[in-house]
Amino acid sequence: MSPAETAAACRAGCGACCIEPSISSAIPGMPRGKPAGIRCIQLTGENRCRLFGDPRRPPVCSSLRPNPEMCGECAADAAARLAALERATRPGG
Repeated sequence: MSPAETAAACRAGCGACCIEPSISSAIPGMPRGKPAGIRCIQLTGENRCRLFGDPRRPPVCSSLRPNPEMCGECAADAAARLAALERATRPGG
């Protein structure tokens, strides 16, 4: 899948990738990053990133690309899959 096709696969209004994973780098408004399962302060009520295209957006966020294994069939599926990945990659877990 090309980068354009992958980017187009992002589900509008989902927001799971801005809630479920932990982010260890600073985010404007969250200088210590964010814990897993906590909504990013930059995620709007419509589940859109306020920092999309902004150089202050953490590199981990900018480099994340949606894919079927991560996103599943719906937003709830994406949340469950990302939460499971977070648990599986937790240090000491």
